[in-house]
Amino acid sequence: MEAPPYARIVEVIRTRIEAGELSPGDRVPSTRRLVAEFGVAMATASKVLAALRRDGLVRVVPGVGTVVTGDEAGPARSGARRGPSVESTLGRAAVVRAAIGIADAEGIDALSMRRVAAALGTGVMSLYRHVPGKDELLLLMRDAVFGESPVPSAPPSGWRAGLESSARALWRLYRRHPWLARTASLTRPAAGPNQLPYSEWTLGVLSGLGLDDHRVFHLHLTLFNFVHGSAASLEAEHREEADTGLTGQQWLEQREDATRSVIGSGRFPVSERIFSDPDLPFDLDDLFEFGLARLLDGIERLVERETGLTGRGA
Repeated sequence: MEAPPYARIVEVIRTRIEAGELSPGDRVPSTRRLVAEFGVAMATASKVLAALRRDGLVRVVPGVGTVVTGDEAGPARSGARRGPSVESTLGRAAVVRAAIGIADAEGIDALSMRRVAAALGTGVMSLYRHVPGKDELLLLMRDAVFGESPVPSAPPSGWRAGLESSARALWRLYRRHPWLARTASLTRPAAGPNQLPYSEWTLGVLSGLGLDDHRVFHLHLTLFNFVHGSAASLEAEHREEADTGLTGQQWLEQREDATRSVIGSGRFPVSERIFSDPDLPFDLDDLFEFGLARLLDGIERLVERETGLTGRGA
């Protein structure tokens, strides 16, 4: 049976790497270049890079693109060991740390048990002694990064300052680890011991406002969903930059003519007026702060209406 197009291209790139045409650290063709060179669809080109990452042949370097892995991937491919005691020192914490490093650098789609084993210089089956599978690994990764930034022992004075503090701490965590946005579900929560202090903090602040528990619960989830939803754009941008090799600004510039042709058609006068402003501010951190302030304004009005308490320091 003939191999699918993406698999054939993977073998071409693999051959170039093994022949030395592409050396460690060299950029491999971006999805756009793969489309032009092989005449395939963008989805196929993205699948090629994902397969190369999964096999440990390439990695994503933020701000650079997808490059050939260095000597760190060699031992896993050749079967050599990275020292005399890889197996004896391997533990759950080491597996989780390696997985976090891969997800931070290459995105969650590049993560697999095989890829983690390659990074650790060990066999795939040895990982299963410590982690049952990828789903459990993702939960452990999520809880581990929350442990990097524990909440303070006590919230600042005033409920608004307390909620701002927890929301901003969570946003910074998503900023450092964009893949977190793909590992949490509002409808299927699986909180670990390092995540629950964030919930406890927010619930504690809200519980001091005199609202009933149902209101507290809904406000807690609304705040989390705002941060989590905003962070989805961080993860998407990280993934798109890795797949295309283009920054967000470069992508916008490349699409400018096509966008203008639609907006400037005369059918969307308000959009044309606003989007044509060259000084239009667009920054995810600014959008987060603006949205958080408006959300807290709404909570303040709710508290005033239902409890009679007024003032941001209530």
